[in-house]
Amino acid sequence: MADTLTLHLSTGDVVIKLRPDLAPNHVARIVELAGEGFYDGVKFHRVIDGFMAQGGCPNGTGTGGSSKPNLAQEFNDEPHVRGACSMARTMDPNSANSQFFIVFDDATFLDRQYTVWGNVIEGMENVDALPKGEPPREPGVIQSVTVA
Repeated sequence: MADTLTLHLSTGDVVIKLRPDLAPNHVARIVELAGEGFYDGVKFHRVIDGFMAQGGCPNGTGTGGSSKPNLAQEFNDEPHVRGACSMARTMDPNSANSQFFIVFDDATFLDRQYTVWGNVIEGMENVDALPKGEPPREPGVIQSVTVA
């Protein structure tokens, strides 16, 4: 199993420590999609200063996902604090698919309601540098993803 995922963003690289101990199915999905090139060219369509940066929608709008089935929730006790990587979903707790978000600041009100699957260990300043907005006028882009 992979240990890290590197997002090569338009703002610089972000290295994420994968946490299969917390969310094995979510980590497997992210790694699978990354390996297929699903995230290449995908935008961060929702970036809220002081909260989080969300990406992983193939439409760049927050309305889409991969063609794979949605995932059952794997809520865990890992806190939604700076650098936490968690899955986006609809109101249905079992609707996570490909969209994820990276937390800027304390967002512990999300704890045990969203699935944390990793933590940024390097390059958080490159997440901070993503253009802000819902959607940003010129969104930051995932150029490619490397799994190691």
